Amino acid sequence: MRHCRVYAGFLLAAAALLAACGNNTGLGNANIPNTVDTVSLYALDGTPITSPSAYVIKGRSVVRTDQVSAIDFAFNITAAGQAVLLPTGAVGLGKASGVLVQNVPFASITTPPTTPFVDSLPVPVDSGTVAVVRSRPVSDFCGVVFYYGKLEVLAIDTTARRIDLQILVDQNCGFRGLEPGLPRR
Repeated sequence: MRHCRVYAGFLLAAAALLAACGNNTGLGNANIPNTVDTVSLYALDGTPITSPSAYVIKGRSVVRTDQVSAIDFAFNITAAGQAVLLPTGAVGLGKASGVLVQNVPFASITTPPTTPFVDSLPVPVDSGTVAVVRSRPVSDFCGVVFYYGKLEVLAIDTTARRIDLQILVDQNCGFRGLEPGLPRR
C-alpha cells in the first residue's frame, strides 16, 4: 500500500513538472509578455567588431560576435550588396537555428510555421521582408527547447552596413505564440 502512495505521489509530481515545463499539452501560465522590440544589427564584414551583428532569441539580445559563443542569427551584406540573415549553419556553427521568410504581414503571424527552416544558407532580405526565426536548441529549466520569434526588416542602410528590425520573441518555455501580450496555451 505504501508503494502505491509513493508511486501516485511521483505521478502527480511528474504531471505538475510537465505542466510547468513546456509540454504543449499541459502548459502552465505564461509569465513573460511578448513585446515588439526595434533592434539594429551591423554587418559581420566591413564594420567594427564592437558593433552588434548577431541576435540571441532566448533573452532578446543583440550581441557582438567576439563576446558570445552562441548566437541564433547574424547579419551581413554580401560582396554583391545583398543583405542576408545568417542562421548558425551559414556561419559555421552547426545547423542549429533557422530562418524562414514569410509572404504575409508581420502582424498576421501568430504561431511559428511547422515547415522546415533554412538552417545552413544565407537568407536574402530587403526592406519589408518578414521572417520567422527559430533559436538553436536551448537547455533550460524546461529541458531542451526551441524559442521562436518573428521579425520584419524596417530598413537596410548599405552605407552604414546596418539593418533595422522589429522583432517579437516568445520567451515563455513551451509556448509558441507570436502575438503581443501574454501568449495563450
